[in-house]
Amino acid sequence: MSKPIIRVEGLSKQYRIGRREAAYGTLRESLMGAMTAPVRGARRLLSNGRAEGGPANEDRFWALRDVSFEVHPGEVVGIIGRNGAGKSTLLKVLSRITEPTEGCVKLWGRVASLLEVGTGFHPELTGRENIYLNGSILGMSRAEITRKFDEIVAFAEVDQFLDTPVKRYSSGMYVRLAFAVAAHLEPEVLVVDEVLAVGDANFQKKCLGKMSDVAQAGRTVLFVSHNMGAVQGLCDRTVRLDRGRVVADGTPQKVVADYFASLSAGFLAPLSSSEHGDDLKILSVSFREPHGNAAIEFPFGTDIQVEVRYQARVPLPRPYFWVAITCRGGALMEANMLLDGVRPECIEGEGVLSCTFLGLTILPGTYTVLLGARRQDGVSLLVRSGEVGYFIVVGTATDVGYRSEVADSFLSTASPFFAPYEWRFPDGRVERVGLSCARRSSRE
Repeated sequence: MSKPIIRVEGLSKQYRIGRREAAYGTLRESLMGAMTAPVRGARRLLSNGRAEGGPANEDRFWALRDVSFEVHPGEVVGIIGRNGAGKSTLLKVLSRITEPTEGCVKLWGRVASLLEVGTGFHPELTGRENIYLNGSILGMSRAEITRKFDEIVAFAEVDQFLDTPVKRYSSGMYVRLAFAVAAHLEPEVLVVDEVLAVGDANFQKKCLGKMSDVAQAGRTVLFVSHNMGAVQGLCDRTVRLDRGRVVADGTPQKVVADYFASLSAGFLAPLSSSEHGDDLKILSVSFREPHGNAAIEFPFGTDIQVEVRYQARVPLPRPYFWVAITCRGGALMEANMLLDGVRPECIEGEGVLSCTFLGLTILPGTYTVLLGARRQDGVSLLVRSGEVGYFIVVGTATDVGYRSEVADSFLSTASPFFAPYEWRFPDGRVERVGLSCARRSSRE
């Protein structure tokens, strides 16, 4: 086996909870602090070493605990887990943004990271200038950046705003440009966090395709996502974290299946958007069958209602919500109020909103649901798009309308969306396929 490009050994990261960074002080404050230091030291001794007015022991939190694994060149590794499992912390350590408390990470090669919106960008510089700045940070020469410049701009679709300061960019434009720079400057290791959730469905699909191209070129990709369909479609290996520890490492199908099995009632986690205020919080999401009963499993072709319980801290006039269903290949379908031209007049306090997908003809399998919300301007985020739950469509190839003996074995790789169709043969015979069509032979 080839030499690993990443080796993680006994990695642990500890944070102090509630500790505030010291504020910048004036010269006068510094001098006064030096003069009163002996008095404060005596008080600490008299209070058994406890800081005056502070807790006896600081609370500490282990974001990562004894994490060990190896990644080989050309591997595409997905990292999954609940919110707070340690995924982003792991990527920050691998990207040398934060230091580990214990253990070590050994990396061979150049690492490009896309962890947060705007990372590595200077807000006052233009898009053009930031491409060169970001490339330099990644260790690229000016000639290398210039050679890739046109490809980066074309991929990011920001050519019209190339000479505009990036502080005026939307979050989606930020991510498009940042991903384009990171992916096109040929790093040996590409590290991508769930920041891609900021982009729209088309751009996410474009990014997944580019990451696939990067992997096929023999480079390594580490991919954190709540989109289990994308993880299964892109990755050839998946690592699952839970409370800072590695609890599973194997094929995406098995690790994702075990992850779903560990969840309760199909619900993943509450959503809010602390970066954009906490005016709206998603409390819970449930799935209901046509009679209104909560369910996780649904037969092929039935209605599936996505019920959302939310809490609006302040009155929110005419917000936009969207609900998307994803599969192993990425986004499958989306109900988006921005496109539909409908929305609630105002939401306030706790309430319930639902979206029902009618007669949903998607093949048997596991599907995940993403949810997001924007303010009435259609731009400002209330809730960043994130995975809120999963459901399972049950059935066999016969339930769908397929008749071949080998059809069941192909269901897992077939296109998930199904629409009834018919074959018309040269002799005039017509064969209809599909749940809603009577399966029959006829001659015209």
